[in-house]
Amino acid sequence: MSNVALRIGGRDYTVACAEGEEDHVRALGAMIAGKVDEMGSSAQGEVRQLLFAALLLADELHDARARAQAANPDAHAPALEALATRLEKIATTLES
Repeated sequence: MSNVALRIGGRDYTVACAEGEEDHVRALGAMIAGKVDEMGSSAQGEVRQLLFAALLLADELHDARARAQAANPDAHAPALEALATRLEKIATTLES
């Protein structure tokens, strides 16, 4: 196991991941940080910001799945499912 340092919404997080997955986790963290930054600062709390960032990313994933299924119902399903699983694991880790 490795630890990866992420900075999201002005706060530092340490997330555990499998060896060799560090760059991937950093990239996912950057996506989440980008969503939090897009929302801008507001009076909402940190957990609420992360929730909204996760919802925005889930919405993008939902749209991507719909487009992929419309284009080719079976071609991208396994990759998208794997991505969804990874995002869910990261969201769970950030919540705890």
